[in-house]
Amino acid sequence: MSEADSSEYGVGHRQRLRERLLAGGADAFHDHELLEYILALTIPRRDTKPLAKRLISTFGSYSAVLAADADSLRSAGVGEAAVAGIKFVEASAVRLLQAAVHKQPVLSSWQSLLDYLHASMAHGIREQFRVLFLNSRNMVIRDEVLSQGTVDYAAVYVREIIKRSLEVGATALILTHNHPSGDPSPSQDDIRMTREIIEAGRRLGITVHDHVIIGRTGFKSLKTLGLI
Repeated sequence: MSEADSSEYGVGHRQRLRERLLAGGADAFHDHELLEYILALTIPRRDTKPLAKRLISTFGSYSAVLAADADSLRSAGVGEAAVAGIKFVEASAVRLLQAAVHKQPVLSSWQSLLDYLHASMAHGIREQFRVLFLNSRNMVIRDEVLSQGTVDYAAVYVREIIKRSLEVGATALILTHNHPSGDPSPSQDDIRMTREIIEAGRRLGITVHDHVIIGRTGFKSLKTLGLI
């Protein structure tokens, strides 16, 4: 097949992908086809199916490709424009999930919260400690990452969490962090730190509803486990 024929085939193939998407939505696609089209938007005049399949094989899943950090994607042979395209799609997906959490009381939309936290944190290669600050109706008023750490540690300062709670007028908190190891089981340090935050908040009328630990394999709730 000549370069011209290949280019013509690529244009026709991508048009068929567009038509399938508009007619049937995401359910009409395999994971590698979704990634193939994302890559095609930033890699013109090239068959992106082999790269899409290789990336899913390398990272383990379509969602893991989207969540991979930019350096890991570059190391896997993805060019700068395609890296940006992948990260834009991830950012859009996280923003949609975030909106579902922020528009209603968190305690009545717990699954939406878990979906959002998993999408934004599960595949991180460094620990990240996030706090959702809630008002008296348990609506999110601030959603902030307070610490970025290493592969197995993120510094958490009780006084900084309480100080920030008072600054934004929060009456309740949901704590969350990820375990890059993939196992969301809480450590003794996780439990101790959570109890310290609960005690400090109690003195000022600030309730800690839960501490959710996110891993690639799922999540653990310290409240559900009976640890707080």
